[in-house]
Amino acid sequence: MTRDEALSLVREFVKNENLIKHMFCVEAAMRFYARKFGEDVETWGLLGLIHDFDWEIYPTLEEHPAKGAPILRQRGLDEDLIQDILSHGIGTGVPRDTLRRKALYACDEITGLVTAVALVRPSRSLLDLEVSSVKKKWKDRAFAAGANRDEIEESAREFGVELWEHVGNVITAMRRIAPELGLVGTPT
Repeated sequence: MTRDEALSLVREFVKNENLIKHMFCVEAAMRFYARKFGEDVETWGLLGLIHDFDWEIYPTLEEHPAKGAPILRQRGLDEDLIQDILSHGIGTGVPRDTLRRKALYACDEITGLVTAVALVRPSRSLLDLEVSSVKKKWKDRAFAAGANRDEIEESAREFGVELWEHVGNVITAMRRIAPELGLVGTPT
């Protein structure tokens, strides 16, 4: 599956532009880590792009991503990638036992928190966002309450990247696509 085919699949099943932006963020973070670890950038990026393609049709943790897997099989996606996607779900029985699976789990939840912090800054930009700003908001559990901080910490630990280094890496990755995310803002 090419990136264009993957994007077409995403747009077929996802109408919420914010969810599509989330998948772009995870794609960017996965590409960053693939480069960092000398892995296949296209495969890792593709995984990040399509990992939540089924969330709107199966919007519960019990259904997503398990019920989306048959659709991916019908579309001819490589079974290894399908298993990788399943590994980021709850109760799928697919272990996060490879670097790529650990990366997907680690990059998924954190992108939402980084986006939320960027959106409340005066600049509304990723370009001037620093890790220290995310740290400040991290402490406020009411801020971006949907971002599961325990899961973010656990996933970074499983991935083997120190939490705040991981946050910095994700910010760097997301800066590359700031225009597509609408997060260029007006840097100060």
